[in-house]
Amino acid sequence: MGRRWGFLIGFLVAVGLLGSGHGEQQPPETAAQRCFCQVSGYLDDCTCDVETIDKFNNYRLFPRLQKLLESDYFRYYKVNLKRPCPFWNDISQCGRRDCAVKPCHSDEVPDGIKSASYKYSEEANNLIEECEQAERLGAVNESLSEETQKAVLQWTKHDDSSDNFCEADDIQSPDAEYVDLLLNPERYTGYKGPDAWKIWNVIYEENCFKPQTIKRPLNPLASGQENTFYSWLEGLCVEKRAFYRLISGLHASINVHLSARYLLQDTWLEKKWGHNITEFQQRFDGILTEGEGPRRLKNLYFLYLIELRALSKVVPFFERPDFQLFTGNKDQDAENKMLLLEILHEIKSFPLHFDENSFFAGNKKEANKLKEDFRLHFRNISRIMDCVGCLKCRLWGKLQTQGLGTALKILFSEKLIADMPESGPSYEFHLTRQEIVSLFNAFGRISTSVKELENFRNLLQNIH
Repeated sequence: MGRRWGFLIGFLVAVGLLGSGHGEQQPPETAAQRCFCQVSGYLDDCTCDVETIDKFNNYRLFPRLQKLLESDYFRYYKVNLKRPCPFWNDISQCGRRDCAVKPCHSDEVPDGIKSASYKYSEEANNLIEECEQAERLGAVNESLSEETQKAVLQWTKHDDSSDNFCEADDIQSPDAEYVDLLLNPERYTGYKGPDAWKIWNVIYEENCFKPQTIKRPLNPLASGQENTFYSWLEGLCVEKRAFYRLISGLHASINVHLSARYLLQDTWLEKKWGHNITEFQQRFDGILTEGEGPRRLKNLYFLYLIELRALSKVVPFFERPDFQLFTGNKDQDAENKMLLLEILHEIKSFPLHFDENSFFAGNKKEANKLKEDFRLHFRNISRIMDCVGCLKCRLWGKLQTQGLGTALKILFSEKLIADMPESGPSYEFHLTRQEIVSLFNAFGRISTSVKELENFRNLLQNIH
């Protein structure tokens, strides 16, 4: 009898252990968990969490932003893709047809966009054209009106301003051409290998405040220095740490785009573009990237918050009654400005904005020196974009670095924005059309990346 009870109790205990998971093999991790498990919760140096960003972007912002970017004002971007690389001569130009960029014919671009490079309304264009003509003549002479003389001096000063984080193209150059961004989308082109690696290596190794002795994880020369790298990174001041995370976030965002618009099929009948799950895993899977992939994705969210904050701070500039998204089509321009302001007010309502007040605080002299170093490092990265051998990659690289540079300019121009006149020209703070187009398209790319992460999360859910 005692034996029978002992057997029964032992059996029940065994069943209980199995039911509680002891001795039972756990289901393997899904590919989605390996990529996204660590991409959740609060972001470093921020009071915002990933889930709040996902919900805000994917359901409240993304659809309206895409509609705005399809409008004429934002789809045409003037760029010089023929500028020589200022750092090295041995550039291998990509000969693949997917690397090519198709520029616009003159009659394809709305007259209002072509008529002036700086301003936003028909009335202002007259003044700007006179200013630009004077600049080309290289003098401010007495034949110009007093208002025009002042504008020439102020805008020339602005172009050389220490507040500019990018070396912008000379859009008056005969080599500068308008490009329709909708007809030249950012997607996988096949540009890879040593040339592409060299671009990013120079950006990280020479422009991210990093000593040569510290190697990035996954760098072939790193030889297991991951802990050393992150110990060094955490020891940096918040500004330099943020700089690295912005560049890493931009790199991650570009890789998301390339994985989401990958050439899956190329036949004489058609090309099929879509999500390449394998490509995404190679770039972001926690195991395949030795933990780097999830860190990169969190840096992408950090970049999103920085650009979102800049857009929230520049609202007064766009709210001025004489500002227009000028293309020459009055009805469409008015409708697009209304949509723009709706988007900006939505952005302003975001509850957990990044607080940039910790940047460049403390001793004023040291803060100014740090800000100048920050600006020069980023400006140098904008120049590296002219060394990219794939023209389509160069186009989107230049646009996104100019967009991020414009966001940084806005973040550190708070007082100038607050002091703007309610109407008339704003001499101390203004944005060129190039800056406006790059700012919103660059944020549109980051917004698209966040949306695509949701798509990849769903696609990877049942893959092990």
